[in-house]
Amino acid sequence: MMFDTLFHRWLRIPYKLHVHADRLPHKPTKTVVFLHGLGNSGAAWDEVVAKLPPGIRAISLDLLGFGASAKPSWAVYDVKTQARSVIVTLLRLKLQGRVVLVGHSLGGLVAVEVAKRYPLIIHSLVLCSPPFYSPQVDSNRLLQSAFRRAQNHPERFVKLAGLAAKYNLVNKAFSVSEDTIEPYLATLGASILTQTSLEDAKALKKPMTLLFGRIDPWVKQRNLRAVVSANPRAELKTFVAGHEVRGPYVAQVVRAIAQAVRWS
Repeated sequence: MMFDTLFHRWLRIPYKLHVHADRLPHKPTKTVVFLHGLGNSGAAWDEVVAKLPPGIRAISLDLLGFGASAKPSWAVYDVKTQARSVIVTLLRLKLQGRVVLVGHSLGGLVAVEVAKRYPLIIHSLVLCSPPFYSPQVDSNRLLQSAFRRAQNHPERFVKLAGLAAKYNLVNKAFSVSEDTIEPYLATLGASILTQTSLEDAKALKKPMTLLFGRIDPWVKQRNLRAVVSANPRAELKTFVAGHEVRGPYVAQVVRAIAQAVRWS
């Protein structure tokens, strides 16, 4: 523990993330990297990965604070911290060529940060339900209210999360427990409620596909359209779905990845 704190906290060496899956063909044609949403893990992408063409290298990671990755209590769980760990992990995996980066919800915000800071590694992005907000303009009362309630009564939130998983209201990989509620809330506050991702996404001049389920209560469509207006290489695809990548949403992601791979 002392070494961990010295190495990562005081020397600021990024954590290497847990690699949930690394499907490595003999001769990979393209590489696709998957970043999951808040409260999930790399397992959230299993169904999508299974439907990809066999020649694609598919890597899914557990972000810091989730899945089997480290969960330091002292960490600042913002997208900058997550992006640094993503890049360290990918470099250690010895990537071949630039990658297509796929992110869902929180993972979409992290994907934007990775592409912003390390543009030479990233070719294009597929952003699924990215919760882009402008703190100066947007007021997502639903999300803010949920955040305050969870902060005040974390034990109740853990029980609600368990019920949501039990009744199949969230992705199968979603899990919030006593061990993960702290990084969950820290990430929600530092990465989603406080963010610059909307403006950063507007400034990215990379091929980008934004996917939006029209019955998603967490995402503001006008902000997605603002990104597309600012980037002539970006496009928005809408369909009937909620926030989670499951059911018909999976096919939409697979098609978007196929298009991004053709671009690269």
